[in-house]
Amino acid sequence: MALIADSAAPPRDRLGRARALHGVLAGVLALCALASLQVGATDVTLTAMLGKLIGGEALSQMERVVLFDIRLPRLAMGVLVGAALAVSGAAMQGLFRNPLADPGIVGVGAGAGLGAILAIVLGALLPVWIINLVGNQLTPFAAFLGGWGSTILLYRVSTRHGRTSVATMLLAGIALGALAGALSGILVYIADDRQLRDLTFWGLGSLTGASWAKVFAAGPLIVLSIGAALVLGRGLNGLALGEATAAHIGIDVQRMKNVAILSVAGATGAAVAVSGGIGFVGIVVPHLLRLASGPDHRTLLLNSALLGASLLILADVIARVVIAPAELPIGIVTAVLGAPVFLWILLKRRGLVDL
Repeated sequence: MALIADSAAPPRDRLGRARALHGVLAGVLALCALASLQVGATDVTLTAMLGKLIGGEALSQMERVVLFDIRLPRLAMGVLVGAALAVSGAAMQGLFRNPLADPGIVGVGAGAGLGAILAIVLGALLPVWIINLVGNQLTPFAAFLGGWGSTILLYRVSTRHGRTSVATMLLAGIALGALAGALSGILVYIADDRQLRDLTFWGLGSLTGASWAKVFAAGPLIVLSIGAALVLGRGLNGLALGEATAAHIGIDVQRMKNVAILSVAGATGAAVAVSGGIGFVGIVVPHLLRLASGPDHRTLLLNSALLGASLLILADVIARVVIAPAELPIGIVTAVLGAPVFLWILLKRRGLVDL
């Protein structure tokens, strides 16, 4: 596989290779974006629309709706969600010094899932004025609140005397995830058939409901959170040597932990709120890039954003066309696409333990 780098490459060569990947992955993202705008459930294609515009013809009403109201916001949401999940995974793996870590460790996924289930199963019991105020955005809003609430709770549990224990956070995250799963199970047990169907599709993730309103609601928080995570590269590199060593070389370890946790909570919470539960991206993308160009977070975080966005857009294109005009849940596609490749790489590189 072309992306797999030689583990014995000197650090300077690895850094140059990682920086060169910026351009390659940007080109891949552009190709995936064009494919996303080209295909869909209708016969409207981007090439046909461009041909009309070049020939001086006006687009029909249907073509304008398909391009500007369906495919473009869906593309924008795919880029945001994919980048958010991948960067969050890279930040968590660096913070925990474990390539198997993912954003779910800080409780965002479990909390967001519980919030969404509460909204779907018990949303009808809310006062009418709240339902009218939130409208059809009740489930995303509840998922976002659930994700942030669980993250704040986890942070409070794992922080003592102004210092956050990564080990305590890991163990507390497991406990809170189990508790959220148990509460979700109770709600699933009392749900009716329609609610069970809604829960199933939300849990598998989808970009079907993409709109400019959702993009503008989640986009600023995701962009801000990713931007905050991107400045953590040097700190995460230092943390790989241990907290004490990182502090001795001038890294404010506690501040870096705070920024990492809050940025992951913001990016993942907003992403899960608008797309549902999409797994695999956060854990696999950073791991593949570590094998490709090394563990330097100064380049890894940006490359994760580019590859994560590309992977999610590609999965969305496949989800739209494989059983058109129906759609597969995108979480199924990401798992089917990524799991075999990930296992193959692990088998080829199982001798590598320093990731």
